[in-house]
Amino acid sequence: MSDTAQRRGFTSTATTRGIRVEVKSTYLSDRSSPKDGSYLFAYHVRISNVGSDTAQLVSREWIITTAEGEVERVKGPGVVGEQPVLPPGGSFEYDSYCPLKTAVGSMHGTYQMVTPDGEKFDAQIAPFTLAVPNSLN
Repeated sequence: MSDTAQRRGFTSTATTRGIRVEVKSTYLSDRSSPKDGSYLFAYHVRISNVGSDTAQLVSREWIITTAEGEVERVKGPGVVGEQPVLPPGGSFEYDSYCPLKTAVGSMHGTYQMVTPDGEKFDAQIAPFTLAVPNSLN
């Protein structure tokens, strides 16, 4: 995703127990078909360990809501096929996509983390908007 595309996107940030999750979303007009009710959004995630304890991301849960109020939950192991270990000061970034049937929607969720001693906690992913440019006035 280009720097310009990222700057145009919406941003969300949340920090839970030293795990900071930042998300930027972008509408992909060239891969969308509004006349068919198909809108594709990309999102870039940076997960940073700003705390003092190592943690591993083991699974995720996304909650995706359309403008019509339809809610979809997506759960699974890791992110983009990986379960990154984040030592203090470490970070992991990835890009993913979300298809929607509406021009506006939102996403939020959690990353399930585990510490080296087996303690589990959920790192929050703050809500962020998915919106076709100029669809929100």
